[in-house]
Amino acid sequence: MSHPIPRTAAILATATLLTGLAAAPAQAQADPTTQRQRDFTAAANEFKVPENVLLGVSYLESRWDTNAGTPSTSAGYGPMHLTDLREAGTATSHHDEGTQDPRGDDARPALHPQAGPATPPPALQTVDEAAHLLGTDARTLRTDATQNIRGGAALLAKYHTGQSDWYNAVARYSGSADQAAAQTFADEVFDTIKTGTARTTDDGQQVTLSPTPDLVVPQHAGSTPAGVECPKRVTCESVPAPYQQLPKDDYGNHDLANRPESQKIDHIVIHDTEGYWANVLDLVQDPTYVSWHYTIRSADGLIAQHVPTKDVAWHAGNWYVNAKSIGIEHEGFAAKGTWYTEAMYRSSAKLVGYLSRKYGIPLDRAHIIGHDNVPGTTPLTIPGMHWDPGPYWDWSHYFDLLGAPLGGFGLPGSSLVTIDPDFAKNQPAFTGCDGGPGTGCVPRGSEAVVLHSQPSESSPLLVDIGLHPTGAASTMDVSDVGSRVATGQRYAVADVKGDWTAIWYLGQKGWFHNPRGARVAKPAIGWVVTPKPGLATVPVYGRAYPEPEAYPANVTVQAITPLPYTLSAGQKYSSGGVVGSEYYWATTFDVADHVVVKGKLKYVQIQFGHRIAFVKADDVRIVPAF
Repeated sequence: MSHPIPRTAAILATATLLTGLAAAPAQAQADPTTQRQRDFTAAANEFKVPENVLLGVSYLESRWDTNAGTPSTSAGYGPMHLTDLREAGTATSHHDEGTQDPRGDDARPALHPQAGPATPPPALQTVDEAAHLLGTDARTLRTDATQNIRGGAALLAKYHTGQSDWYNAVARYSGSADQAAAQTFADEVFDTIKTGTARTTDDGQQVTLSPTPDLVVPQHAGSTPAGVECPKRVTCESVPAPYQQLPKDDYGNHDLANRPESQKIDHIVIHDTEGYWANVLDLVQDPTYVSWHYTIRSADGLIAQHVPTKDVAWHAGNWYVNAKSIGIEHEGFAAKGTWYTEAMYRSSAKLVGYLSRKYGIPLDRAHIIGHDNVPGTTPLTIPGMHWDPGPYWDWSHYFDLLGAPLGGFGLPGSSLVTIDPDFAKNQPAFTGCDGGPGTGCVPRGSEAVVLHSQPSESSPLLVDIGLHPTGAASTMDVSDVGSRVATGQRYAVADVKGDWTAIWYLGQKGWFHNPRGARVAKPAIGWVVTPKPGLATVPVYGRAYPEPEAYPANVTVQAITPLPYTLSAGQKYSSGGVVGSEYYWATTFDVADHVVVKGKLKYVQIQFGHRIAFVKADDVRIVPAF
């Protein structure tokens, strides 16, 4: 694989990069929090790799974290993301994280496609090559950060075939067989080297990559085929999902539309695939399966578009949300408790930023939502709703990459808060990851904050009567979102007792530990909704459907079905804005039969629990939070 860069750029880049090989000054007493920095220096010197190249590659893989020894979504371990599929294990099915009907449209029969086992690509085994170069074993490279860094440096040294060009070695390290995608990975590495960065890792190590402002970085425009909707400086490809007629008057696997002219796009939904790249792309090309708009690959951030954004994909399990959203799948496994690569985060953030500008979608957690934030359509569908991308998706870092950082915009004492814990230090004791139900997950950083029924760690979790119809309390299972909030979500404060804060959540007070000096929620500004005077309770809905009078004679009226929750007088919930009532009637292959029904009824989107919900605007007051 060859990724040539201009000779002048290569000479200038190397002249600067090679300064990273200088030995670190001796220290009288080593600081234990800088051990990883010294490991990078030592490995760079040992294998004659520029230190800033080694640091840059590691940052684009793991941000220098160890992730408590757990594998990434593409079976990579440690700061250098050495891949070992044997240890990471095989994938679960695409729908392991829920049993929902992906269309979520009551006007059509429920669709419950089943995916077979996902077959991993054979390339996910760089740990063997590194072990051979170092004369050690795979387990050591997976579990020992120092040796993991040495293994990555040895691989880079092996990939470096020229006297002056480290760019090609970095591109090869991505593991991508796609030249443009490998170049995009290398571009991101060299951009990081040029600008520099510093952070504290998930295990408390202080690591710095000093900026190299005079570094000449090759500028690739990315690779995007004609007709594919993607931003610049990413690599995209077209893998179309079929719009195809099937026997028995059926069709698949999405619906043609004319958005945003026909319907405004309000949300972008973040998913994970629960399968490996090749298998997932096979599934989306099956006309009997389901669909989504984009998939992003873990190893190098390659983006594939499947459905034009003007059309409606079957991805969120809620037809109202499907008709008003764009769905993006990320190669990964919420159910296995894995972590997501920096390369994928960056490609995804570029894509979401591009789409938000194109369609006027606000960059906040009321509109950039996870699949786990999509509401059930009726009481019966709530237990089967999916919960990806899971509690290990770093929403705070993601929004930093989007240029829309979360939290810190309100005044102390505000009655509205943004959930914003320290991702690395926030480590809930979840169960049910790769080891199965009841098995403890490896403790590590998370975006999720768990709620209690009283201001005490020993008190029970809240009751989600929709998710647990028997009335049992929620659990710490990684899939159970009944008593947890997510980073970036906003909630109205219900009470404060010492270091504990309560918010309104599913009609209850949900308490979380929020001590001074280690806040997990920040004051926010915004609007909240509360029942109008005289209303004891207000119905809550999973869809913003029109009133019956709005439907033409040839379109079946869709029921406006309340969810099994209570929003009572005195409670307040964060507003995500007023939305019009809409229903997209699309039940036949002939697009001429499709109708967008728009009513006079108005709704307000609210952050009601872990998932969003809707209330009728006529039932509530919208007031500023103080």
